[in-house]
Amino acid sequence: MLDLLTQQCSKITDTSLALSDSASEELLQQLIPRWNLNNQDKTITYSFDFKNYYQTIAFVNVVAQIAHQQDHHPDLLVSYNRCTVTYSTHSVAGLSINDFICAAKINAAQSL
Repeated sequence: MLDLLTQQCSKITDTSLALSDSASEELLQQLIPRWNLNNQDKTITYSFDFKNYYQTIAFVNVVAQIAHQQDHHPDLLVSYNRCTVTYSTHSVAGLSINDFICAAKINAAQSL
């Protein structure tokens, strides 16, 4: 199995294809129990909970740094003590390996 945490996002090209449902489900195994796969919407999502707004925004900044380093950006829904992170690769109209790589990097950073 591909170790997501050690990978770097690759450039998505015009010929890049979305992952199959089975490939997405296999990669998701490295992100469980946190991340949820929605095959209908072609997304992976997790809501991270925090004690206060300051911790939430500190987490958002970590996610922003990972997104910048990997050049792959999630959708974020931020509230007082929660940040919901959703990945999907719009250019392939589904999920790519990049979504799973970034989710793994967020898991590792959030565990520190």
